[in-house]
Amino acid sequence: MVTVSPSWTYTLHLPRDPRAPGIARGALRLILAAHEMPELTPTAELVAAELLANAHCHTKGPYALRLRSAEPGRLRVAVWDTDPHVPPGFSHAPAPPPPPDAEHGRGLPLVRACADRWGVSEFREFGKLLWAECGAGAVAW
Repeated sequence: MVTVSPSWTYTLHLPRDPRAPGIARGALRLILAAHEMPELTPTAELVAAELLANAHCHTKGPYALRLRSAEPGRLRVAVWDTDPHVPPGFSHAPAPPPPPDAEHGRGLPLVRACADRWGVSEFREFGKLLWAECGAGAVAW
């Protein structure tokens, strides 16, 4: 018998702490296992890691990981932070590629490459939400 799984959302509010991104990735793995979506774990974890690292490195306040499944086999990974500035890797104008010897600047283009869809929601006084969606046919890393 085929059953339809209802949509679900989890939000994990994180303090400005260097351990927070790792804790969030662990929570993501547990949530996907509980919802029987292990095939999305590698891609979702990579997307979450890059978005969380971006929030931790480039903002001064707290941030949050949000996971949402609105339809079977699809996941939206989102990270909210308090900085309203949209990074060049997520703006609609493509960012120039980083120099070959750069130590930063590849994370958000990697998110865009791994996701089926991606975007940003801006909340002027309350920061922004960067999100990426992946499904059963997404690229696994």
